[in-house]
Amino acid sequence: MKPSRFSWSLLVCLGVLTASPVSGHHSIAAGFDMEKTTTVTGTVTSMAWKNPHALLLIDVKDAKGQTQTWSVWFSSSNGMYRRGWRKDDLPVGATVTVTGFAARDGSLQIYGGETKLPDGRTLFGGEAPTDTP
Repeated sequence: MKPSRFSWSLLVCLGVLTASPVSGHHSIAAGFDMEKTTTVTGTVTSMAWKNPHALLLIDVKDAKGQTQTWSVWFSSSNGMYRRGWRKDDLPVGATVTVTGFAARDGSLQIYGGETKLPDGRTLFGGEAPTDTP
């Protein structure tokens, strides 16, 4: 017996309804060493509240007194907001200290964990090193 058009339609609908969603997010561990943290203190030059990751740029003086621009990646803007962050926490010109996971390639990038704000508060802006339920 040949399956009817209704049978095929029902089968397709059931497949769509029971399929699990595919996650398109990449692993933080691909670009950052989850075993190596680094801390930098610098002056905020910009903060982009965007998704999937917020981005902070800070100017940091190296050992020779030269200014280096560091990129600090955070989790999503929405996630940071839920952790207590507000857009006025990182004004241009403010001095902040960020501790996070160092870039695997040695570039001037951090995946931000704790950020000490000018008012003394410390906020968490990253994700856990491993997936937890």
